[in-house]
Parts: sequence; C-alpha cells; structure tokens
Amino acid sequence: MGLGKSRGDLVIIGGAEDKEGECKVLREFVRRSGGIKARIVVMTAATELPREVGENYIRVFERLGAEDVRIVDTVTREDTSSSTALEAIRKATGVFFTGGDQARIISIIKDSELDTAIHQRFSEGLVVGGTSAGAAMMPDIMIVEGDSETHPRVEVVEMGPGMAFLPGVVVDQHFSQRGRLGRLLSALVQQPAVLGFGIDENTAMVVSGNEFEVVGAGAITVVDVSQITHSNLDTLLKDEALAICGVKLHILPEGYRFNLETRKPVLNADMPVAQVPSPQAVGSQETGNRGRKS
Repeated sequence: MGLGKSRGDLVIIGGAEDKEGECKVLREFVRRSGGIKARIVVMTAATELPREVGENYIRVFERLGAEDVRIVDTVTREDTSSSTALEAIRKATGVFFTGGDQARIISIIKDSELDTAIHQRFSEGLVVGGTSAGAAMMPDIMIVEGDSETHPRVEVVEMGPGMAFLPGVVVDQHFSQRGRLGRLLSALVQQPAVLGFGIDENTAMVVSGNEFEVVGAGAITVVDVSQITHSNLDTLLKDEALAICGVKLHILPEGYRFNLETRKPVLNADMPVAQVPSPQAVGSQETGNRGRKS
C-alpha cells in the first residue's frame, strides 16, 4: 500500500492553504519540487475558473522562488492530448492540482495521454501536489461527494475511481472544519481500504516513500479499520446507522510522521509517552471521590 522509494513525493493538502503569509504548505511543495530550480505545472481541471485560480498559484509559486510556473488547463478530453501539455509534464519537476470538483479531474484526465504522462514522470521522481479536490483524487478509490457533520450511514458518501497516486487508502479534506469523521468512516467501512486520512485545512500530508509527515497549521486524523471487531454493514437498510467497533484513531499535528506499511505513528525519542492509568488506579480514584459534591 505504501509508495516505492523510487517514486516522487506527494503533497496532499486539506484545502484553504495560506497563499498570502508564510505559505508553509505551498512552500513545502516548492521545496520538494526543486526549490529555486522548480518547474511547476498547475493543473486546473477541477475548477470552473481556471485562469483566475491558475494565475493565483503562479503568483504564489513565483514569489516562493520557483524557476518556471505554467498552467495546463484541460477543459475537454481532447485537451489532454495537446503536445504543449504533454511537453510541459515531461519538463516539470512538480505538478499541482487545484481545488474545485474532483469528479472533473477524473472525467477529463483519468486514462488519458496526460494521465499516463503524469504517472510516468511520477514513477521517475516527479512531485505531485493537490489541494481540496486535488487531495481527494489522490487514492485509487476516492470520495466523490458526501454529507458532513453526520454520523456514519451507508448513504452518507458516494465513492468513485480516483487517480491512484496513493492507492489503498481513503482521503478526505477540510476535515475538522466541516466535521467529516462520519463520512470518512462510512467510506472506509464500504471499501477494501483500511486506512483513512482526514486532512485539516492549511495542512499537508507529505508522503515520501512509505511514510508521511504532517506540515501546517492543523492536524491529520488517521482512521485504521484493519482490526475492527464488529460492523453491522451486512444487515443495514440504506438509511440506518452504521455500528463500528474496534476502530483505531490517531491525531497527528505538525512534525509527526506515520508509517503507511506498519500503520503506526513514528515517534521520536524525545516525544513524551502518555501514562495511561491502570484499571485498579481508576477504581481507587473513583472510590475516593464517592460522597464528594460535584
């Protein structure tokens, strides 16, 4: 499920990233794409305002020092065979997918000449980044759309083919800001994937080899359903609530890393280890508190 070390890094952003101040997550994308020698292609397939959105990213990436930044706008499938677009990908060190509607990325680009070219360059070390819709499309099976701020239910989320830069997982964006834990759980229980990543706004999941690091202002919520002990999925009608037992959850802020193969956080020696009280200690504390007024 992890990426081979020969492949390029992924910079998967939860949306609403800073474009005016320090630009921490976009700075990380430029740095990994080659820094002042970076040649970046901005893919605007997801948005209905390609020129406006694309020029905004050109301004940011040039301000951060990228050597060359250009837009590849694909309005139709025919545009994905453009010699100009294919040549831009061949020369790029970084490709960045903007936000918008992830379904547009799939309908226009997936299984096209341009898709093949991007994946070929990715296998050679091209850095691929994406924000919001550009983050959602990273797995092989993606969240197309779904309800936020709800408990898990079968009909909460619609799934569809993704671009398969990070296969075997589910990615959701704008995560804590839009209360999307319910829909991420709904997606995971219905898919063969066992790992789900909820990425907060202005926060990036930077994947290199078989690990990722958290960069930015928020956190990444890792949901691991590989060892669930019970689910009522097989007995549900469409509008009934999901029951899921034994889910493992990790909340990782900036600087924390996670191993995609072992499915475990990678903790440095100087990171404190939580002291979990024993059942006996909890029982003693409860006994001592009896009779006290709250």
